[in-house]
Amino acid sequence: MLPAATAIAAWLLAARAWRSFWVWCLLFGGALLLVAASKIAFVGWGIGIETLDFKGFSGHAMRAAAIIPLLFYLVLQQQTPQIRLTAAVFGVCFAVLVSLSRVLLDFHSVSEAVSGWLMGTSVCLAFIWQAERLPKPSLNRALITASFVLLLAASFARPVPTQWLIEETAQLLTGHAAMAAPSHRHAVEKSSERLENPRTP
Repeated sequence: MLPAATAIAAWLLAARAWRSFWVWCLLFGGALLLVAASKIAFVGWGIGIETLDFKGFSGHAMRAAAIIPLLFYLVLQQQTPQIRLTAAVFGVCFAVLVSLSRVLLDFHSVSEAVSGWLMGTSVCLAFIWQAERLPKPSLNRALITASFVLLLAASFARPVPTQWLIEETAQLLTGHAAMAAPSHRHAVEKSSERLENPRTP
């Protein structure tokens, strides 16, 4: 998703849609910082909401909700408003499935996935709200095609070790070893159960 976010910025930059470019960078960059801050707060200081099983916003859910609808929206930029917005709604629904997968695969709790999705959707809607009030940029079709080819290739690349970066940042800020990370919460809980009950398989 991060390469896709970069591709969106490149499309806007190439089209000289300066205002949309900066709005996208500020909105998405701010959301990334909030996600990282929430995870660092838990990993470093144990800050979360125990009653909601919340240990940090789901970055996957946030990025999917912010990026996927905009990919559809921007590719259909020259179509009618109804087609553009329908495509964006389809992207939002697809992002719901991505968020749901984070819960089903036990990477995040419901509260973490829903809050991440809401944040990403807010970024998406805020961008579309301002974009609908500006002249539609003429996006470079060759650049869009090349971007999708590169994104397809990037999907096979080794993912960036974001969790490691979060743990290292938390350790740097707190001066002590990081606590259990949100993405490893079930593995940590199971390990603790085995320590308390050695006979448990």
